[in-house]
Amino acid sequence: MSDEPELTGPDLARAALARARAAARAKGLKPGQTGRPRTLKPVAQRSGSGPDARDPVPFGTAVRRLVAERGWEDTTTAAGVLANWDRLVGPEIADHCQPTALVEGELTLVAESSAWATQLRLLTRTMTARITEQVGPGVVTSIVVRGPAQPDWRKGPRRVQGPGARGPRDTYG
Repeated sequence: MSDEPELTGPDLARAALARARAAARAKGLKPGQTGRPRTLKPVAQRSGSGPDARDPVPFGTAVRRLVAERGWEDTTTAAGVLANWDRLVGPEIADHCQPTALVEGELTLVAESSAWATQLRLLTRTMTARITEQVGPGVVTSIVVRGPAQPDWRKGPRRVQGPGARGPRDTYG
Protein backbone atom coordinates (compact mmCIF):
# COMPACT_ATOMS: atom_id res chain seq x y z
CA MET A 1 0.00 0.00 0.00
CA SER A 2 1.18 3.51 -0.72
CA ASP A 3 0.92 6.60 1.46
CA GLU A 4 -1.19 8.42 -1.17
CA PRO A 5 -4.88 8.86 -0.28
CA GLU A 6 -7.40 6.87 -2.32
CA LEU A 7 -8.94 9.07 -5.02
CA THR A 8 -12.69 9.32 -5.55
CA GLY A 9 -15.09 11.28 -7.71
CA PRO A 10 -13.62 14.12 -9.80
CA ASP A 11 -10.10 13.56 -8.47
CA LEU A 12 -10.17 9.98 -9.73
CA ALA A 13 -11.36 11.16 -13.17
CA ARG A 14 -8.58 13.80 -13.34
CA ALA A 15 -5.93 11.22 -12.46
CA ALA A 16 -7.24 8.82 -15.14
CA LEU A 17 -7.22 11.61 -17.73
CA ALA A 18 -3.66 12.54 -16.82
CA ARG A 19 -2.55 8.91 -17.24
CA ALA A 20 -4.31 8.71 -20.64
CA ARG A 21 -2.63 11.92 -21.82
CA ALA A 22 0.78 10.67 -20.71
CA ALA A 23 0.21 7.37 -22.56
CA ALA A 24 -0.81 9.28 -25.71
CA ARG A 25 2.31 11.47 -25.54
CA ALA A 26 4.44 8.35 -25.15
CA LYS A 27 2.93 7.04 -28.42
CA GLY A 28 3.69 10.28 -30.20
CA LEU A 29 0.18 11.70 -30.27
CA LYS A 30 -0.47 15.39 -29.69
CA PRO A 31 -3.49 16.93 -27.90
CA GLY A 32 -6.57 16.96 -30.15
CA GLN A 33 -5.10 14.40 -32.56
CA THR A 34 -7.13 11.24 -33.00
CA GLY A 35 -6.10 7.85 -34.27
CA ARG A 36 -2.54 6.95 -35.10
CA PRO A 37 0.30 9.43 -35.51
CA ARG A 38 0.83 10.58 -39.10
CA THR A 39 4.27 8.99 -39.24
CA LEU A 40 2.75 5.50 -39.45
CA LYS A 41 1.22 3.92 -42.57
CA PRO A 42 -2.58 4.13 -42.70
CA VAL A 43 -4.48 0.96 -41.97
CA ALA A 44 -6.03 -0.61 -45.10
CA GLN A 45 -9.55 -0.98 -43.70
CA ARG A 46 -10.94 1.21 -40.93
CA SER A 47 -14.25 1.59 -39.22
CA GLY A 48 -15.08 5.26 -39.30
CA SER A 49 -17.47 7.34 -37.29
CA GLY A 50 -20.22 6.97 -39.91
CA PRO A 51 -22.88 4.28 -40.08
CA ASP A 52 -21.57 0.82 -40.81
CA ALA A 53 -23.19 -2.58 -41.41
CA ARG A 54 -21.42 -3.82 -38.28
CA ASP A 55 -23.09 -1.23 -36.05
CA PRO A 56 -25.46 -2.54 -33.38
CA VAL A 57 -29.17 -2.16 -34.12
CA PRO A 58 -32.21 -2.24 -31.83
CA PHE A 59 -33.66 -5.72 -31.31
CA GLY A 60 -36.98 -4.90 -32.97
CA THR A 61 -35.21 -3.63 -36.08
CA ALA A 62 -33.10 -6.79 -36.27
CA VAL A 63 -36.20 -9.01 -35.95
CA ARG A 64 -38.11 -7.02 -38.61
CA ARG A 65 -35.12 -7.31 -40.95
CA LEU A 66 -34.93 -11.09 -40.36
CA VAL A 67 -38.67 -11.52 -40.97
CA ALA A 68 -38.44 -9.54 -44.23
CA GLU A 69 -35.37 -11.46 -45.44
CA ARG A 70 -37.06 -14.82 -44.81
CA GLY A 71 -40.46 -13.81 -46.22
CA TRP A 72 -42.32 -14.42 -42.96
CA GLU A 73 -44.47 -11.25 -43.04
CA ASP A 74 -47.76 -13.09 -43.63
CA THR A 75 -47.04 -15.66 -40.91
CA THR A 76 -46.13 -13.05 -38.30
CA THR A 77 -49.15 -10.91 -39.19
CA ALA A 78 -51.47 -13.91 -38.81
CA ALA A 79 -49.84 -14.82 -35.51
CA GLY A 80 -50.30 -11.21 -34.38
CA VAL A 81 -54.03 -11.36 -35.12
CA LEU A 82 -54.43 -14.55 -33.11
CA ALA A 83 -52.21 -13.37 -30.23
CA ASN A 84 -53.80 -9.91 -29.93
CA TRP A 85 -57.39 -11.00 -30.46
CA ASP A 86 -58.79 -9.30 -27.35
CA ARG A 87 -57.21 -5.96 -28.33
CA LEU A 88 -58.41 -6.20 -31.93
CA VAL A 89 -62.10 -6.92 -31.30
CA GLY A 90 -62.50 -5.77 -27.70
CA PRO A 91 -63.01 -7.72 -24.48
CA GLU A 92 -66.79 -8.12 -24.95
CA ILE A 93 -66.41 -10.21 -28.09
CA ALA A 94 -63.13 -11.86 -27.08
CA ASP A 95 -64.73 -13.24 -23.91
CA HIS A 96 -67.22 -15.26 -25.97
CA CYS A 97 -65.16 -16.57 -28.88
CA GLN A 98 -61.66 -17.77 -29.66
CA PRO A 99 -59.81 -17.53 -32.99
CA THR A 100 -58.44 -20.91 -34.03
CA ALA A 101 -56.90 -20.35 -37.47
CA LEU A 102 -56.08 -17.69 -40.04
CA VAL A 103 -55.32 -19.29 -43.39
CA GLU A 104 -55.19 -17.33 -46.66
CA GLY A 105 -57.30 -14.51 -45.21
CA GLU A 106 -60.00 -16.74 -43.72
CA LEU A 107 -60.26 -16.34 -39.96
CA THR A 108 -61.97 -19.20 -38.12
CA LEU A 109 -63.64 -18.47 -34.78
CA VAL A 110 -65.16 -20.88 -32.26
CA ALA A 111 -68.01 -19.41 -30.21
CA GLU A 112 -68.77 -20.47 -26.64
CA SER A 113 -72.44 -21.12 -27.42
CA SER A 114 -74.76 -21.39 -30.39
CA ALA A 115 -76.36 -18.06 -29.41
CA TRP A 116 -72.96 -16.35 -29.52
CA ALA A 117 -72.17 -18.06 -32.82
CA THR A 118 -75.32 -16.51 -34.30
CA GLN A 119 -74.46 -13.10 -32.86
CA LEU A 120 -70.89 -13.29 -34.20
CA ARG A 121 -72.13 -14.25 -37.67
CA LEU A 122 -74.13 -11.01 -37.66
CA LEU A 123 -71.01 -9.08 -36.61
CA THR A 124 -68.60 -10.52 -39.21
CA ARG A 125 -68.59 -7.39 -41.38
CA THR A 126 -67.97 -5.14 -38.41
CA MET A 127 -65.19 -7.36 -37.07
CA THR A 128 -63.56 -7.62 -40.51
CA ALA A 129 -63.60 -3.83 -40.90
CA ARG A 130 -62.20 -3.34 -37.39
CA ILE A 131 -59.38 -5.85 -37.94
CA THR A 132 -58.56 -4.32 -41.35
CA GLU A 133 -58.39 -0.87 -39.76
CA GLN A 134 -55.97 -2.03 -37.05
CA VAL A 135 -53.83 -4.64 -38.85
CA GLY A 136 -54.02 -3.67 -42.50
CA PRO A 137 -55.93 -4.61 -45.64
CA GLY A 138 -55.94 -8.15 -46.95
CA VAL A 139 -54.95 -9.87 -43.72
CA VAL A 140 -58.49 -10.98 -42.85
CA THR A 141 -60.82 -11.17 -45.84
CA SER A 142 -63.54 -13.41 -44.38
CA ILE A 143 -64.61 -14.79 -41.02
CA VAL A 144 -66.07 -18.25 -40.45
CA VAL A 145 -67.86 -18.75 -37.13
CA ARG A 146 -68.24 -22.23 -35.71
CA GLY A 147 -70.41 -23.19 -32.78
CA PRO A 148 -69.14 -24.92 -29.67
CA ALA A 149 -67.79 -28.45 -29.86
CA GLN A 150 -70.44 -31.00 -29.10
CA PRO A 151 -70.67 -34.77 -29.05
CA ASP A 152 -71.15 -36.55 -32.35
CA TRP A 153 -74.35 -38.59 -32.15
CA ARG A 154 -73.86 -40.14 -35.58
CA LYS A 155 -71.68 -42.99 -34.32
CA GLY A 156 -72.79 -46.47 -33.46
CA PRO A 157 -74.53 -49.44 -35.07
CA ARG A 158 -78.11 -48.13 -34.58
CA ARG A 159 -77.83 -44.79 -36.24
CA VAL A 160 -80.38 -43.71 -38.82
CA GLN A 161 -78.93 -42.58 -42.11
CA GLY A 162 -80.42 -40.19 -44.60
CA PRO A 163 -82.00 -36.74 -44.66
CA GLY A 164 -84.49 -37.51 -41.90
CA ALA A 165 -81.83 -38.54 -39.39
CA ARG A 166 -81.60 -35.34 -37.44
CA GLY A 167 -80.55 -36.37 -33.92
CA PRO A 168 -80.44 -33.98 -30.99
CA ARG A 169 -80.22 -30.28 -31.58
CA ASP A 170 -77.71 -27.82 -30.11
CA THR A 171 -78.47 -28.07 -26.40
CA TYR A 172 -74.85 -27.58 -25.34
CA GLY A 173 -74.23 -23.97 -24.41
